[in-house]
Amino acid sequence: MIETWINIIINIVIIIALLSGTLFVLSGSIGIARFPDIYSRLHAATKASTLGLAGILIGAFLFLYVEHDIVSGKLLLSLIFILLTAPVSAHMISRAAHKVGVKPITKNRRDEYEEALRENS
Repeated sequence: MIETWINIIINIVIIIALLSGTLFVLSGSIGIARFPDIYSRLHAATKASTLGLAGILIGAFLFLYVEHDIVSGKLLLSLIFILLTAPVSAHMISRAAHKVGVKPITKNRRDEYEEALRENS
């Protein structure tokens, strides 16, 4: 009896991880299509896809571990790689866009990065 409850709980955790990952990827896709400038699109692309892929990879890892007794190092390495590289690449792309001259759409906000560049120059 206990084993069936544990299996049910683990299956629910796997389903939640996969569904939340899918919803994050979907919301990131909608954000890329709907946001007005490159900076907010990069934010949607990296935050949502990083969290979405993390949820999907964690769900897949748990499924393989629980159902087939497989510890997939490839899933863990890809999760670590995505968590490390996606935010850094988005930051570098946004800095390059700002240095080229792409201005953010500012509505009652300051461009603090431009002010910091002027102070350091």
